[in-house]
Amino acid sequence: MAFTEIPVVSLAEWTGPDVDRAAFADRLRSICHEVGFFRLVDHGVDPGFLDDYFAALQAFFALPEDMKAQIDKVASPWFRGWERVGAELTDNRVDHREQIDVWTELDPRPAGVEPPYLRLEGPNQWPDEAILPGFRALVERFQSEMEAIADELMAAMSVGLGLPADHLRQVFGERCMSLVKLIRYPPTPTGEAGVNAHHDAGFLTLLWQHGVGGLQVQNPDGDWVDVPADGDAIVVNLGEMLQSMTGNYFVATTHRVITVDERYSSAYFHGPALTTPLAPLPLDERFSEAVAASPHHRSAGFMARRDELLAGSQGTTSTSADTYGQQLWNYFIRSYPDLVRRHHPDVVATP
Repeated sequence: MAFTEIPVVSLAEWTGPDVDRAAFADRLRSICHEVGFFRLVDHGVDPGFLDDYFAALQAFFALPEDMKAQIDKVASPWFRGWERVGAELTDNRVDHREQIDVWTELDPRPAGVEPPYLRLEGPNQWPDEAILPGFRALVERFQSEMEAIADELMAAMSVGLGLPADHLRQVFGERCMSLVKLIRYPPTPTGEAGVNAHHDAGFLTLLWQHGVGGLQVQNPDGDWVDVPADGDAIVVNLGEMLQSMTGNYFVATTHRVITVDERYSSAYFHGPALTTPLAPLPLDERFSEAVAASPHHRSAGFMARRDELLAGSQGTTSTSADTYGQQLWNYFIRSYPDLVRRHHPDVVATP
């Protein structure tokens, strides 16, 4: 049956004393199979830190545009920094939001390195400390705390899939690449979207809505289900990488944002090393049998590449990339074609 609400999961049932971890892992497995979204409570993030972090987020977006433009993503070959409303495309449609992208800080590879996705490793852009004191430290703490929570969820997912608790963490390898996205949505124009309907390209997403709704999730019947924005729940959803590695047993569920009020959100996208292969996990055959028995799971697709969109695709394809890095490269070509042409003209035709 198609879900009509987003399940609530307490992390304390996994991390607390004297808990039934197997039962928690089994419930989480079921939610990831049937819904692909949940609201995480009892996560232990300090409310005082969140207040400071949210104040810093608002302070950045309140800056004059010329000051925000000092870290414009247009100047970054690594696709990091601030971007104006309308700078990103989803499914070849304009998104109505402005945002800052902060990836894991890594030393950049040599110019022209192959495969091209290795060019995504590099430095972030940060606002001047004199303008926003403490901004960088708060964002980096947010990134670190979300990483720790994501690692706990990965351990529970591994157990739910019949694997050792550290299996997915071992798959991630070294030089992991995760993303923090700080977002401001103005009220959405009629007939448009703050971010258009899509799957997340990566592995696991942790989202703070900061008290204002607008996020909607599409169930298998095609209905849009509103995600509550009350309390301090973290919205967690799965990306296409995990869908691919579980043979569609876990699902990357379609979602979008349409808001009538100004809305802020903070998303953490938990990712492995760029070279991580999207090889199938060693799962028991009962998981593939469950996929075979479900039309929804059998037909679950992946976001189309830009060349497929331009050729008339309706937004999904039946195949994913071979590596996490190629998955991200496909995303950047699809969402930022002008920036790819600007900084990487030698690979602009790469699918």
